[in-house]
Amino acid sequence: MTADGTDEMAPDRPSGALERHTSGQVSTKTSKDLDTPAGEEPAKEVDTAAREEPAKDGEQPGSARRRRPLRTALIVLAATAVAAAAGIAATGTLGGDGTDSASTAPTGPPATAEVERTTLTDSETVDGNLGYGDAQTVQAPASSAGTGTAGQGGASGGDGGIVTWLPEEGEVVKRGDTVYRVDEQKVPLLYGSFPLYRTLEPGSEGADVEMLEKNLRALGHTGFTVDDTYDSATAEAVRDWQDGLNREETGEVRPGEALVAPEARRVANVTATPGAALSGNLLSWTGTERIVGIDLDVQFEDLVDKGTEATVRLPDDTTVTAEVTDIGTPSTSKGEDSSGSGESDSGSGGSGGDEDPTLPVELTVKDQKGLGRYQAAAVEVTLKAETRKDVLVVPVNALVARKGGGYAVEVVTADGTELRPVKPGMFADSKVQISGTGIKEGTVVGVPK
Repeated sequence: MTADGTDEMAPDRPSGALERHTSGQVSTKTSKDLDTPAGEEPAKEVDTAAREEPAKDGEQPGSARRRRPLRTALIVLAATAVAAAAGIAATGTLGGDGTDSASTAPTGPPATAEVERTTLTDSETVDGNLGYGDAQTVQAPASSAGTGTAGQGGASGGDGGIVTWLPEEGEVVKRGDTVYRVDEQKVPLLYGSFPLYRTLEPGSEGADVEMLEKNLRALGHTGFTVDDTYDSATAEAVRDWQDGLNREETGEVRPGEALVAPEARRVANVTATPGAALSGNLLSWTGTERIVGIDLDVQFEDLVDKGTEATVRLPDDTTVTAEVTDIGTPSTSKGEDSSGSGESDSGSGGSGGDEDPTLPVELTVKDQKGLGRYQAAAVEVTLKAETRKDVLVVPVNALVARKGGGYAVEVVTADGTELRPVKPGMFADSKVQISGTGIKEGTVVGVPK
């Protein structure tokens, strides 16, 4: 320092030397500003595209699967820390130029951390919606006068009528419960995989006969054998069933006299009104258990498969475990709200309009009580991408870029510090997996303050 306050050593500083910065500072100089010794290649950058798949013919590299935001952020953090550490090495505070792995530093690092042995998990957190899934529409039977046939719904085999009662939104309808009434005749719910599509009567045979008999038995009717044959004993049980529904006791079951669903249903929206003619959409319903739906960016599709577990964070910061139970087809159009308040094309929420391709994914939550009283809510879903057990890790900013390529960590020894080369592995949770000679659990390494 001269008398006038200037640094007498400043003129001798090489134009390409890095300046040391305090914690939180990042050098504004770029790699182009640094002098590279003749014949020596500049330090390599962290490979942020390690998980990218090769571009297909006709595609631009990287277009098939973009880099994941979280992983990119971690690698950027690593690159920033490495650049800062490289600046420290270049100024000589680590006792060398970064090329000698056993260089002894005259001064210790500003802070230290120990090499840990742990399980490292790479994950992605995406937005999701808690609700009741897709809402399906229940329609009045298609009128077919004189044929006695109808679609799913209706009470009179296509002969029309007046709607006299409808359930309330949010009501759960179970096997045998009334879905709606026409001319005060009850239309109940039966469990099965397909609707009643023909008139069942003595002499009928088939899977629909067996489905009807299983429901009659579950509702407490007896005196018949559950099989695929509709005989006189089945007809007698049907008459008892019809009597309880305030129906004419015909001993036959016509299409539209009952609705069929795989299990209990929750009424999402009621469209028709009592007093109106039986026609059009009557109501919509969903499953009875709350699920989580997400519109997953296609770049993350390798994270999900049926059975994949995920963690769901609710608005009150409590968490529950969910499991992927359904994966849809990629689409560029997101559906409407799937909370059960209306119909949905995707079943996973999101705003309408064309956007980047997304993959509709449905997750089931076994612990329904853990969801509290939330009926519909925006949630965060954490998907596990990769897990590595029993690995050695250090904070990302412990990495030091070595001239000529590669990385090292500043190891604190009894005599000072030295740079030891390491090979970085997986990045996650602001930590990086490392391996190298002389690196073991408990090794103390330098980190920025």
